[in-house]
Amino acid sequence: MIKRIAQTAGFTGLLAALLLTLLQSFWVAPLILQAETYEKAPAAEVHEHVEGAMAAHSHDAEAWEPEDGWQRVLSTTGGNLVVAVGFALMLAGLYTLRAPNRTSQGLLWGLAGYATFCLAPTLGLPPELPGTAAADLAQRQIWWVGTAASTAVGIALIVFARNWLLKILGAAIIAVPHVIGAPQPEVHSMLAPEELEAQFKIASQLTNAAFWLALGLISAWLFRRKSAGQYSA
Repeated sequence: MIKRIAQTAGFTGLLAALLLTLLQSFWVAPLILQAETYEKAPAAEVHEHVEGAMAAHSHDAEAWEPEDGWQRVLSTTGGNLVVAVGFALMLAGLYTLRAPNRTSQGLLWGLAGYATFCLAPTLGLPPELPGTAAADLAQRQIWWVGTAASTAVGIALIVFARNWLLKILGAAIIAVPHVIGAPQPEVHSMLAPEELEAQFKIASQLTNAAFWLALGLISAWLFRRKSAGQYSA
């Protein structure tokens, strides 16, 4: 069983990571690079009223960061691979508890993952371009983890619980972090134009949706394929 989970997660993570990197390279990365031109512009060429708000976002000049081109693509691919394999391990582990009856059910698992780790957290903490003011990092991380956890529990209760009271409780649990509210910066400001920010949010959501749908579909197909091979043997 462990070998089956590991193989499913490994192949699924690799394919999903390559897809995500491809989409990011052609859609998301150009928007980030364009936003960085505003962040790196001289102070006289940017909005003066955001100078104080952006102090927390100043970068350490001595810190290493990948250069544009193959270094950035390779770094992105490596990060995506680690994340994709981790999520694929989670899905494969869940399949051992409730195996998909058909491959298309993997899409539902993928949608649940997207809602848990992308959609719900970004309702309060949308993806940000370089040069955007944000609240304290630790506070944002705590809220993000709490939101993802409550969304996962809520979805599980809504889908799998047979009692309607538990389903209602699941919906309430999902709403709790949004009622509390995500941590926000003292001053909302950004260096990039609003149009670029909107394009970035749309691109981030769609690329993550494609990633999770692929993750769910591929993992379900591989898990069922290996299961069928085990029984036929």
